[in-house]
Amino acid sequence: MSRLTVWDATTKQQELRTEDAATIATTLAALGVRFERWDGVAVPDGASNDEILAAYRPYLDKLMGETGAGSADVVSLTPDHPQAAAMREKFLNEHIHIEDEVRFFVRGAGNFVLHLNGKVYDAYCVQGDLLSVPAGTKHWFDAGDKPHFTALRVFTDPAGWVAEFTGTDMAKQFPVAA
Repeated sequence: MSRLTVWDATTKQQELRTEDAATIATTLAALGVRFERWDGVAVPDGASNDEILAAYRPYLDKLMGETGAGSADVVSLTPDHPQAAAMREKFLNEHIHIEDEVRFFVRGAGNFVLHLNGKVYDAYCVQGDLLSVPAGTKHWFDAGDKPHFTALRVFTDPAGWVAEFTGTDMAKQFPVAA
């Protein structure tokens, strides 16, 4: 189940913890973050990236038309991936992007953690969740030490995922909510 946990970034006091999708969407929308559920699409285990993209094509076409994005792809990470630890470390460092970071969870789960307005917002996303983090928003991503997810990524920039790291240790200060 999706969850949002909010802390004061200075005092580290928890201010909110909810699994209510409407509350998550409303809270994040106030920050310019898009959160929604895409239900009703079944993708069999073992489906190829092309099959996954085809299954979600109506959703992607609508989203890409709204955002002006030019491409979508599929990223998967499992605990046995030879680069799992290195990829986790890279994503775990606070960073920003020059374009919105758009992710839809086809399978599995992960935490997008946003740092803005003196607060830290841990959005635990699961299968069926779409999250769009606005350009310039400080954030990091953590799928845990045994990552298991498949996600759609939507890009405007032809270069794909390009991060500008902030150099802070915020991710260490705020481990993802369990």
